[in-house]
Amino acid sequence: MASAGPNTGSPVASAETPWRWIPSLYFGQGIPYVVVMTIAVIMYKNLGISNADIALYTSWLYLPWVIKPLWSPIVDLFHTKRFWIVTLQFVIGVALALVAITLPTSEFFRITLAVLWLLAFSSSTHDIAADGFYMLALEQHQQAAFVGVRSTFYRLAMIAGQGALVFLAGRLAERTGDVTFAWSLVFGVLSLLFLLLCMYHGRVLPRPSTDQTVVGTGNLMLDFWTTFRAFFARKDILLVLAFLLTFRLGEAQALKLVAPFLLDERPAGGLGLSTAQVGIAYGTIGVIALTLGGIAGGYMISRGGLRRWVWPMLCAVHVPNLLFVLLAALQPTSVPVITLAIAIEQFGYGFGFAAYMLFMIMVADGPNKSAHYAICTSFMALGMMLPGMVSGWIQEQVGYPQFFLWVCLCTLPSLIVAAFLDIDPAFGRKKTTPAAVSDS
Repeated sequence: MASAGPNTGSPVASAETPWRWIPSLYFGQGIPYVVVMTIAVIMYKNLGISNADIALYTSWLYLPWVIKPLWSPIVDLFHTKRFWIVTLQFVIGVALALVAITLPTSEFFRITLAVLWLLAFSSSTHDIAADGFYMLALEQHQQAAFVGVRSTFYRLAMIAGQGALVFLAGRLAERTGDVTFAWSLVFGVLSLLFLLLCMYHGRVLPRPSTDQTVVGTGNLMLDFWTTFRAFFARKDILLVLAFLLTFRLGEAQALKLVAPFLLDERPAGGLGLSTAQVGIAYGTIGVIALTLGGIAGGYMISRGGLRRWVWPMLCAVHVPNLLFVLLAALQPTSVPVITLAIAIEQFGYGFGFAAYMLFMIMVADGPNKSAHYAICTSFMALGMMLPGMVSGWIQEQVGYPQFFLWVCLCTLPSLIVAAFLDIDPAFGRKKTTPAAVSDS
């Protein structure tokens, strides 16, 4: 499939002002994801839901990210990426408001899960459009250079969400004695914030000449099949899928239980932190460390290329998981010690995750960037959803120390797969020649 209309301009029609839209776009992309995957976990824990139910039902919320390739070609075939971004941001803002409204009801768990499904579906579709827009609006070396920037503002959304707003929920609950009211107010604030982002993006997002609908054969099913066939026709497809599925195998399980581990009382094996303390240690300082790691990772790849840094980054992601084994075994009482361990682990993960993001960009490179990148991220989500579903049950069976040791063992498959990857040494490295000049 090819783009409609003549290519009259540079692919980077607004490359001179990427700072106007990349930070806000990826801040907006991060908010609904952190709501579904992290804030919901803490909220349900505060509202008395068990670890097993939290892990099982919130892991199902990954499904829209897993199956989004089923509708990802629609984003290419109907209207522009810009249109999809702005429209879906409005829908997400409405969904966040619905969570706030339905939390006080007696059936809050079922109803809010249903609304979070709508939020997850809208967010995953927004991701397709946003990531496709990113690849259309920037040259390849700029994509590598801005990986750290987009990751930074994605992580800032996490700070605003699981840091500042979780802290706010904790303080409000302590002062009012009403946990439900506290979380309703938090989701109301999130809704307002996202609607403001929607209006902002409607004004400032650029209009690259290549952001057009894709001309297909006129047969929607045939166009879908052509797009998918092009992706799965890769000679190394099995190796690519293995890497996408195993890279986050350990994290997929740890992510669902870190917050409950920090919140659970010491007799239950946890660290006994308050919700506000978790908001600071894990949701703020931890995310800042994650952000700094992401910036450093993107910078190093832009200097040396993905192939040079893939192994150091894999080690940076996986080795610090041992710190959670120590935290679970020793149960330190010092909040600064706990926070330092979290910060080290998060920095390593942020540094190493840059390699995973660039790997997906490399795999998706081609005429169907949006759809193929969506397929990559869907396998990433599948690799998060399935292990996450059973993580709560595993933890309840073996306890926190053995659970985090199991998480460490689950990082080994990705190291084995990485040994067979074939990566172009030049991919991701900043060009020495000046970037293409955009139209004025």
